[in-house]
Amino acid sequence: MPRPLTGGIYVPLPCFFDSNEDLDLESFKKHVIYTAKSGIQPVVSGSMGEAVHLNHEERATLIRAAREALNSVGLTSMGIIAGAGFSSTRETIQCAKEAAQAGADQVIVIPPGYYAGAIKEDAYAAVKKYFLDVAKASPIPVMMYNFPAVTGGIDMDSDVIEEIARVAPNTCGIKLTCGAVGKLTRVAALANSSSFAESYPRTDTSAPFIVLDGFVDILYPSVTAGGAGAITGVANFAPRTCMRLWELCQAEPSKAVMKEAQDLQALVARADWATAKRNVSGMKYLLNKLFGYGSLPRGPLLPLSESAGAEMMREPAVVDILEMERKLNDG
Repeated sequence: MPRPLTGGIYVPLPCFFDSNEDLDLESFKKHVIYTAKSGIQPVVSGSMGEAVHLNHEERATLIRAAREALNSVGLTSMGIIAGAGFSSTRETIQCAKEAAQAGADQVIVIPPGYYAGAIKEDAYAAVKKYFLDVAKASPIPVMMYNFPAVTGGIDMDSDVIEEIARVAPNTCGIKLTCGAVGKLTRVAALANSSSFAESYPRTDTSAPFIVLDGFVDILYPSVTAGGAGAITGVANFAPRTCMRLWELCQAEPSKAVMKEAQDLQALVARADWATAKRNVSGMKYLLNKLFGYGSLPRGPLLPLSESAGAEMMREPAVVDILEMERKLNDG
């Protein structure tokens, strides 16, 4: 049985490579353990994990490695979400089945963007059918992933998301990497209503339909609007800071709690922007400096130059969040 899907902070794990661009599973496992020990839940082969550069066997290998790493430190109940999106419905279904066999508990699937113009012609009917077909065939629950920047501008609106949620009971939520708090509010209002759960029960009752941010810089306001957490790259290098913000989002509101949450949200938002604009290569450079993991992305991505990396590490937002992370670790 898949492990339950819960709200919280998830991390899109990078995929580390050696000098030949082969998988570096030792570094990957170390990083899974590092983030998971802070309560951060893993997403394997997402955008930060260079999913588009990985073949089927590599994705399955990473899922198995993540499961081994979690089990080795007693985190046997922590689930794994795995990326399964490909350009065709047929291949996406195949990958979802392979992910389940490798030990994933849910899959996250992004709309195919290669033929974006044609897909957008008919009010996203193709996107709807894509998710209905994948969810029907997948042996484990399917989380949708809306990320217009990497799908040729395909941007799922709240109407199509809600319709898929109603008619595809094997869907378990959506990650919104579009920054649309209004959209999140509308979808979360539906998903969190008792009438939705009663009228549209999920195939797997352990995986309710939840709404996750793709940007941690709006976590605090999105939780007040009904969001269930975030999938964020910041948790790769500041997991305890992200978890502290999540704890504040769950706390009873008071002036002191709100002040700490606002201050921490501002800190996380600045750090998110400072690192996100350097993309995958910037994240790998930062983690190399912190932990010694390999900094090479897989081609055609280029590694971040030393000058650009040094500039990033000197940015006040990066310096400040790493200092906060050290304080939380010491505490």
